[in-house]
Amino acid sequence: MGMISFTKMHGIGNDYIYIDCTGKTLDRLPELSIEMSNRHTGVGGDGVILILPSSCADFRMRIFNADGSEARMCGNGSRCVGKYVYDHKLTDKTQITLETLSGVKYLSLHVNPENNKVENVTVDMGKPSLLCSEIGVNSQAESLINHKVVLSQGEVELTAVSMGNPHGVVFGPDPDEIDVERIGRELELHPMWTDRANIEFIQVIDSHTLKMRVWERGSGETMACGTGACAAAVAAITTGRCQAPVTVNLRGGDLLIDISDDGNVMMTGPATEVFSAVYYPRLYK
Repeated sequence: MGMISFTKMHGIGNDYIYIDCTGKTLDRLPELSIEMSNRHTGVGGDGVILILPSSCADFRMRIFNADGSEARMCGNGSRCVGKYVYDHKLTDKTQITLETLSGVKYLSLHVNPENNKVENVTVDMGKPSLLCSEIGVNSQAESLINHKVVLSQGEVELTAVSMGNPHGVVFGPDPDEIDVERIGRELELHPMWTDRANIEFIQVIDSHTLKMRVWERGSGETMACGTGACAAAVAAITTGRCQAPVTVNLRGGDLLIDISDDGNVMMTGPATEVFSAVYYPRLYK
């Protein structure tokens, strides 16, 4: 294989390499993601997202982190997929379904009428779960809410949430004052999880606003995490710290998280295309 056409996109700084696989197949995907995601010798990104045909939805999304591991769901990534398929004329619908490893997600595309391009996307992220058995927590407890976790240098209080992938939400002071890399890595790899977890560090600004930094499973700290913002809002509402809707201030920008009448988490935010190009993978040479 000589080259791969790709598009670099980001959702408030959570940047991925998007590859249209609706008419082609690629193999050795973990290795390809590791190679392309390298910010010095590759394209650079938090991972690679493939856009594929689906037998149960309009499109299917596969996500590979920068370390080659496959993710179940990415909120920022799903918004960018919505923008990609509309702007690149793979669909003319503004209400689309997207198959993920966490089930089918429903996307509402908000199109700028001046240029007929998608600017914002609302994703129905489904119902959250606080059950340890559904999150992937090694515990006999039904749920972990404000749960004390002992670390190598002190302890933190953590609330475990699933948004189709596992999250540990830690409330505390301004996250800019926290050693996110050290604590995030230790919590990600903590034996309390069956298969690691994403870790969110949250400061409550007011009853409708959170400030967040995120340590993502398989990618390290990123500018933003859509499922993490949803998990943080759910944890804040569950513990009485906030009320819906909740604006989450991330390093890359803001996401608006609301709860629908049927209990689903609704996430709205921008999607941005940076550039398109071709890549010549060393992997296939």
